[in-house]
Amino acid sequence: MTPPQASFLSFCLAAPLVNPSSMSVGYPALPLLETRMFIGILLILTWLILLLRYPAKALQVSLAAAAGLGIVAAIVIWQDSREARQLEHLEMRLSYDPQGCPADRPLQVSITNTNQVALQELRWRIAAYAPGDSVNLADNTYTTARYRGPGELQAKGAWKDCVPLPVLRSGYRPQTLEFRAEHLQGSFSD
Repeated sequence: MTPPQASFLSFCLAAPLVNPSSMSVGYPALPLLETRMFIGILLILTWLILLLRYPAKALQVSLAAAAGLGIVAAIVIWQDSREARQLEHLEMRLSYDPQGCPADRPLQVSITNTNQVALQELRWRIAAYAPGDSVNLADNTYTTARYRGPGELQAKGAWKDCVPLPVLRSGYRPQTLEFRAEHLQGSFSD
Protein backbone atom coordinates (compact mmCIF):
# COMPACT_ATOMS: atom_id res chain seq x y z
CA MET A 1 0.00 0.00 0.00
CA THR A 2 1.12 3.48 -0.71
CA PRO A 3 1.28 5.91 2.23
CA PRO A 4 -1.91 7.85 1.29
CA GLN A 5 -3.90 4.61 1.04
CA ALA A 6 -2.51 3.38 4.35
CA SER A 7 -3.38 6.69 5.99
CA PHE A 8 -6.93 6.60 4.63
CA LEU A 9 -7.40 2.99 5.77
CA SER A 10 -6.12 3.80 9.26
CA PHE A 11 -8.45 6.84 9.29
CA CYS A 12 -11.47 4.66 8.43
CA LEU A 13 -10.64 2.10 11.09
CA ALA A 14 -9.88 4.63 13.82
CA ALA A 15 -12.60 7.18 13.03
CA PRO A 16 -14.95 6.25 15.91
CA LEU A 17 -12.14 6.83 18.41
CA VAL A 18 -10.74 10.04 16.93
CA ASN A 19 -11.66 13.51 18.13
CA PRO A 20 -12.71 15.44 14.97
CA SER A 21 -10.98 18.62 16.15
CA SER A 22 -7.63 16.82 16.32
CA MET A 23 -7.72 15.36 12.77
CA SER A 24 -5.38 16.66 10.12
CA VAL A 25 -6.66 19.12 7.54
CA GLY A 26 -6.31 16.66 4.64
CA TYR A 27 -9.15 14.34 5.74
CA PRO A 28 -12.74 15.44 6.23
CA ALA A 29 -14.29 14.61 9.60
CA LEU A 30 -17.02 11.99 9.36
CA PRO A 31 -19.71 11.98 12.05
CA LEU A 32 -19.66 8.94 14.32
CA LEU A 33 -22.98 7.55 13.03
CA GLU A 34 -21.93 7.80 9.38
CA THR A 35 -18.65 6.06 10.19
CA ARG A 36 -20.46 3.21 11.93
CA MET A 37 -22.86 2.91 9.01
CA PHE A 38 -19.91 2.81 6.62
CA ILE A 39 -18.28 0.01 8.62
CA GLY A 40 -21.58 -1.89 8.77
CA ILE A 41 -22.09 -1.60 5.02
CA LEU A 42 -18.50 -2.71 4.47
CA LEU A 43 -19.05 -5.79 6.65
CA ILE A 44 -22.28 -6.72 4.84
CA LEU A 45 -20.63 -6.35 1.43
CA THR A 46 -17.69 -8.48 2.59
CA TRP A 47 -20.08 -11.15 3.86
CA LEU A 48 -21.99 -11.17 0.54
CA ILE A 49 -18.76 -11.49 -1.46
CA LEU A 50 -17.61 -14.37 0.74
CA LEU A 51 -21.03 -16.02 0.42
CA LEU A 52 -20.86 -15.83 -3.38
CA ARG A 53 -17.19 -16.78 -3.62
CA TYR A 54 -17.15 -19.61 -1.04
CA PRO A 55 -20.78 -20.66 -0.61
CA ALA A 56 -20.15 -23.94 1.25
CA LYS A 57 -18.01 -22.45 4.01
CA ALA A 58 -19.71 -19.05 4.21
CA LEU A 59 -23.14 -20.68 4.48
CA GLN A 60 -22.09 -22.63 7.57
CA VAL A 61 -20.68 -19.52 9.20
CA SER A 62 -23.80 -17.56 8.21
CA LEU A 63 -26.09 -20.17 9.76
CA ALA A 64 -24.05 -20.14 12.96
CA ALA A 65 -24.14 -16.33 13.07
CA ALA A 66 -27.91 -16.33 12.42
CA ALA A 67 -28.41 -18.86 15.22
CA GLY A 68 -26.32 -16.70 17.56
CA LEU A 69 -28.30 -13.58 16.66
CA GLY A 70 -31.53 -15.51 17.17
CA ILE A 71 -30.44 -16.57 20.65
CA VAL A 72 -29.47 -13.00 21.56
CA ALA A 73 -32.80 -11.68 20.22
CA ALA A 74 -34.73 -14.30 22.22
CA ILE A 75 -32.89 -13.36 25.42
CA VAL A 76 -33.56 -9.63 24.88
CA ILE A 77 -37.27 -10.26 24.22
CA TRP A 78 -37.52 -12.48 27.31
CA GLN A 79 -35.83 -9.86 29.52
CA ASP A 80 -38.07 -7.07 28.20
CA SER A 81 -41.24 -9.07 28.82
CA ARG A 82 -40.05 -10.04 32.32
CA GLU A 83 -39.32 -6.37 33.12
CA ALA A 84 -42.75 -5.33 31.79
CA ARG A 85 -44.47 -7.93 34.00
CA GLN A 86 -42.51 -6.75 37.03
CA LEU A 87 -43.34 -3.09 36.34
CA GLU A 88 -47.04 -4.04 36.21
CA HIS A 89 -46.74 -5.23 39.82
CA LEU A 90 -45.71 -1.77 41.07
CA GLU A 91 -48.50 0.25 42.64
CA MET A 92 -47.87 3.96 42.05
CA ARG A 93 -50.09 6.74 43.33
CA LEU A 94 -49.61 10.42 42.57
CA SER A 95 -51.60 13.08 44.39
CA TYR A 96 -51.41 16.85 44.64
CA ASP A 97 -50.75 17.51 48.35
CA PRO A 98 -49.65 21.12 49.05
CA GLN A 99 -50.23 20.70 52.81
CA GLY A 100 -48.20 17.50 53.24
CA CYS A 101 -45.35 18.41 50.86
CA PRO A 102 -42.96 21.36 50.55
CA ALA A 103 -44.09 24.26 48.33
CA ASP A 104 -41.48 23.52 45.65
CA ARG A 105 -42.43 19.80 45.55
CA PRO A 106 -46.23 19.61 46.02
CA LEU A 107 -46.82 16.28 44.30
CA GLN A 108 -46.77 13.24 46.58
CA VAL A 109 -45.60 9.93 45.07
CA SER A 110 -46.19 6.62 46.82
CA ILE A 111 -44.85 3.35 45.44
CA THR A 112 -45.53 -0.16 46.69
CA ASN A 113 -43.46 -3.01 45.29
CA THR A 114 -45.73 -6.08 45.19
CA ASN A 115 -43.11 -8.15 43.34
CA GLN A 116 -41.19 -11.07 44.83
CA VAL A 117 -37.89 -9.32 44.00
CA ALA A 118 -36.37 -5.97 44.97
CA LEU A 119 -36.68 -2.92 42.74
CA GLN A 120 -33.21 -1.59 41.93
CA GLU A 121 -34.02 1.55 39.95
CA LEU A 122 -37.13 3.30 38.63
CA ARG A 123 -37.62 6.24 36.23
CA TRP A 124 -40.86 7.73 34.94
CA ARG A 125 -42.56 10.82 33.51
CA ILE A 126 -45.60 12.48 35.00
CA ALA A 127 -48.72 13.17 32.96
CA ALA A 128 -51.62 15.40 34.04
CA TYR A 129 -55.22 14.86 32.95
CA ALA A 130 -58.49 16.66 33.55
CA PRO A 131 -61.00 14.24 35.12
CA GLY A 132 -62.59 12.14 32.38
CA ASP A 133 -60.27 13.49 29.68
CA SER A 134 -57.53 11.71 27.72
CA VAL A 135 -55.41 14.74 26.74
CA ASN A 136 -52.13 15.07 28.63
CA LEU A 137 -51.96 18.61 30.01
CA ALA A 138 -48.32 18.41 31.08
CA ASP A 139 -45.90 19.94 28.62
CA ASN A 140 -43.91 16.89 27.61
CA THR A 141 -40.97 17.88 25.50
CA TYR A 142 -37.59 16.31 25.02
CA THR A 143 -36.29 18.43 27.87
CA THR A 144 -39.00 17.29 30.30
CA ALA A 145 -37.55 15.93 33.50
CA ARG A 146 -37.61 12.21 34.14
CA TYR A 147 -38.34 11.42 37.75
CA ARG A 148 -36.28 8.87 39.66
CA GLY A 149 -37.61 6.53 42.27
CA PRO A 150 -36.56 5.15 45.58
CA GLY A 151 -33.33 3.47 44.60
CA GLU A 152 -33.54 -0.02 46.08
CA LEU A 153 -37.03 -0.94 47.27
CA GLN A 154 -37.36 -4.40 48.79
CA ALA A 155 -40.11 -6.82 47.78
CA LYS A 156 -43.42 -5.89 49.44
CA GLY A 157 -41.84 -2.57 50.48
CA ALA A 158 -43.34 0.92 50.24
CA TRP A 159 -41.85 4.37 49.58
CA LYS A 160 -43.24 7.92 49.72
CA ASP A 161 -41.72 11.19 48.62
CA CYS A 162 -42.66 14.59 47.26
CA VAL A 163 -41.62 15.67 43.77
CA PRO A 164 -41.96 18.88 41.73
CA LEU A 165 -44.95 19.34 39.47
CA PRO A 166 -44.42 18.94 35.74
CA VAL A 167 -44.82 22.10 33.66
CA LEU A 168 -48.54 22.38 32.94
CA ARG A 169 -50.23 24.02 29.97
CA SER A 170 -51.41 27.51 30.75
CA GLY A 171 -54.85 27.91 32.26
CA TYR A 172 -54.88 24.70 34.32
CA ARG A 173 -54.59 24.47 38.10
CA PRO A 174 -52.91 21.40 39.63
CA GLN A 175 -55.61 20.88 42.27
CA THR A 176 -58.17 20.14 39.50
CA LEU A 177 -56.03 17.54 37.67
CA GLU A 178 -55.29 13.83 37.99
CA PHE A 179 -51.61 12.91 37.83
CA ARG A 180 -50.30 9.62 36.45
CA ALA A 181 -46.87 8.07 36.05
CA GLU A 182 -46.15 7.07 32.46
CA HIS A 183 -43.21 5.65 30.51
CA LEU A 184 -41.98 3.62 33.46
CA GLN A 185 -38.50 2.14 33.14
CA GLY A 186 -36.98 0.06 35.88
CA SER A 187 -34.66 -2.72 36.81
CA PHE A 188 -35.14 -5.46 39.36
CA SER A 189 -32.74 -7.77 41.16
CA ASP A 190 -32.66 -11.34 39.89
